[in-house]
Amino acid sequence: MNLEHIALNVPSPADAAEWYVKHLQMQIMRASEEPPYIHFLADNNGQMMIEMYNNPKAAVPDYPSQSPLVFHIAFSVEDLGGTITQLLAAGATLESEGTKNSRGDELAMVRDPWGVCLQLVKRNNPLI
Repeated sequence: MNLEHIALNVPSPADAAEWYVKHLQMQIMRASEEPPYIHFLADNNGQMMIEMYNNPKAAVPDYPSQSPLVFHIAFSVEDLGGTITQLLAAGATLESEGTKNSRGDELAMVRDPWGVCLQLVKRNNPLI
């Protein structure tokens, strides 16, 4: 069994998908222009996907008020500082400055324009 995707109910799936493609190097694998406006986005490796949709049967979570400890999406990066700068210029907000853990991994948190917390990770040794 393999993990296929994680789904997020967001106010504007098409806009969110466009932002993730432009600024997080993701690619749209499938999109629907009909409710619930599902957009499947794959990462650079084609190994993981995020589904963005808007379904009024469930409230869009208040992502900006959620602690990163409750929910975040982690992206591995090569240049932590440069990535933070680029994402802030694109409308993200800084949640926490970069830190280094005991294993030498560099970590930071930003929020996308919809308030979803994104962890940026530069691993000293890749997890997988």
